[in-house]
Order: sequence, then C-alpha cells, then structure tokens
Amino acid sequence: MRIGAIEAGGTKFVCGIGDESGKILNRLSLPTGHPDQTLPQVIQYFQDKQVEAIGVGSFGPIDINPESPTYGYVTTTPKPGWENYDVLGTLRRAFPVPYGWDTDVNAAAYGEAKWGAAQGLSSCLYYTVGTGVGVGVYSEGKTIHGLVHPEGGHVLTRRHPEDEFAGVCPYHGDCLEGMAAGPAIEARWGKKGHELPPGHIAWEMEAFYIAQSITNAILLLSPHKIILGGGVMQQLQLLPLIRQAVLRNLNGYVSSSTILQHIDEYIVSPGLGQQAGLCGALALGLAAWNNEASTL
Repeated sequence: MRIGAIEAGGTKFVCGIGDESGKILNRLSLPTGHPDQTLPQVIQYFQDKQVEAIGVGSFGPIDINPESPTYGYVTTTPKPGWENYDVLGTLRRAFPVPYGWDTDVNAAAYGEAKWGAAQGLSSCLYYTVGTGVGVGVYSEGKTIHGLVHPEGGHVLTRRHPEDEFAGVCPYHGDCLEGMAAGPAIEARWGKKGHELPPGHIAWEMEAFYIAQSITNAILLLSPHKIILGGGVMQQLQLLPLIRQAVLRNLNGYVSSSTILQHIDEYIVSPGLGQQAGLCGALALGLAAWNNEASTL
C-alpha cells in the first residue's frame, strides 16, 4: 500500500510516501511560499507516486468540519495568500482519492499514538514549540476537534515574576505562544534560542510558561502521555526544567505514580523524532483509506 502524507507547515511543506506500517519510503521538503507556488510543487511530487489515499496535517487555523462549505480551507492565518484558501479542494482536483485532514499538531499526536511514544495508550497530548505553539489532542482512539479544533498555543498564562516582556502574539499579547514561541525568545532577549547558553534565565522562563499549560492540561484532560516537540524543544536543558515545574505546580494533588514517580516517562520527546508530523499525516491518510474501504 502507498499512502501519501503532507505535513503542511507555515515554514515548510514536507511531502512523503509511506506504507501501512508507518514506514516513510520517500520524502521531499520545500519552503512554504504563496499557495499558488507551493501547491503545484506538492501536486507535481505526487504525480507519479500512485497513492491510494493522502493525509494532510496543516498549519492553521483550518476548517475541519466536513459539513461546512469551507471544509479543507485554511481560515484566519496571517500568512500571505493562505487566508481562506481551499487546500483540500485543490489537492482533490488533482488526485481523487480518500483524504485525511486535520491540524498539524493533531496529526503529530495521532502519529505518536499509532507508532510513537504513546503507542498502545488511549490518550496523549502533543505540543510543538517553535515558530508558534500548537497542541494536538488524541483521546479514546481519535483526535479531538470540538467546535473548531484545539488552539492550546493561545491559552492564557500567569506572568513570570521577573518577566516584563509584553508578548508577541498579535491577538493576545502574553498568551503561551506570545511568551514562549521562538519569536518571543528572540524578541525578549535579542538572540535566537540556540544562541543563548543553557544556564540563561530564558530557559527557566520558558519552562515556567510551558509547564503552566501542561499543568492545566493534566488537570483538565488527564492524558496518559505528554509529548513535546518543535524547534525550541531541541534545547536539551528545557525538558527537565519543564518536568520539575509541572511537579511544583501540581504540588502532589494528582495522586498518580506515573506523574509523581515516573515523570521522566510521562513528559517526553517525540518517539518519532522529527518525523512525527509526517508520520501523523500518513496515519490520517491510512485512516481515510480504511474508512472508505469499510463503506464499500
């Protein structure tokens, strides 16, 4: 079986071909430009691949309601040319196969549940902390949508007592993304994250904000695993600081040995590494193919 996978990011599109075991057989990465430039390149990549279905995990916000007239669209993004753009319709006109469509972070959560760090578990959260912050939610065997889809990167945060930074989010200022995404680090300190030393107070602040969100998610959703990916999380000193901050925030209230005694196995890096998003898109495509097959 050959399934197409598209990790449609705000910075780059990663296209791939995989099989039902989750193995990526071929991949291509290209920069995210205007959709009239980017999508023809995506279509060209798949032109001779003979895929049986395609899964797309997209940057957002996106419309994921199949009953909506704008299902498959990117909606209110500030990215030039992409606002209210029919991504799924454009692909369908080129390849009339079953499609899976979800947010990039929901796709990553799904991939991690199927083949990665949350394999065999009924729920997990996937955080990506990079150019933006996104949160994917997988529960009871499916990704969670609701009214639109989770926007966990924009939850409100308490301010670190030593932080006077206003935040960079154009909508909320000092939400999680406004305080902890890569651009916030650079704007606050005048340097990109990888240019700051491991002992810099930036990482304590970063852990402070991310851990607040994780603490709230544990209390609200009680996931079986929390997975932290994205470019900012490549800083190896950050994950232990986040775990410690979560334990302080919970203060023993959640009486689970998984958290109290095994937090190193509870809050983890992606099991699929840098391929979590692409494997997640593959999983979406495979699910779409299975759903189509079951109705025949």
